Amino acid sequence: MRLTVLRQMTRSLPPRAASQDDDDDAPWIPDPGQADRDLERVKHFLWHGNIFRALQILADLHDDFEITCASENADDKQRAFYNRLSEFCTYIGRNSEQIPNYGERHRCGEPISTATAEATVNQVISRRMVKKQQMRWSPRGAHLLLQVRTRVLNNDLAGDFARWYPGLTNSDQPLDAAP
Repeated sequence: MRLTVLRQMTRSLPPRAASQDDDDDAPWIPDPGQADRDLERVKHFLWHGNIFRALQILADLHDDFEITCASENADDKQRAFYNRLSEFCTYIGRNSEQIPNYGERHRCGEPISTATAEATVNQVISRRMVKKQQMRWSPRGAHLLLQVRTRVLNNDLAGDFARWYPGLTNSDQPLDAAP
């Protein structure tokens, strides 16, 4: 999401003048279109777990806007973009060890999103957590329900009961999961 915000901010940056390349006395301004393309490349590198290359591109982009923002001719939008870019560089640098390689996960058939789990949680408890319901659940009660529901879906509940109550007879019939 931070990359999306940064890419949207590049659209509001002042355009680079065509005559700027010819004039050596004019202050240098980075090209917003190139900044947008660089951020798209950063997104690709982060998706595929290449943090080193993503940080290199971000550092180059950061340096370009640092030069621009150091001059007195800098636009407020350029300064805002530079500040956001600095925060993003810091964020990626500090969290580089936790960034997964989504491309590899996708190729291996592993999940790359928690949307399925979140949808299940919403389906199980959303009606009771709504304030307009007559009987609302506490956060602790909802947590306990999710633990039981997860054990039922994983077919672990019978084993848990057998461990908790050794004298309980275990029928080999699987429990039907509640809808």
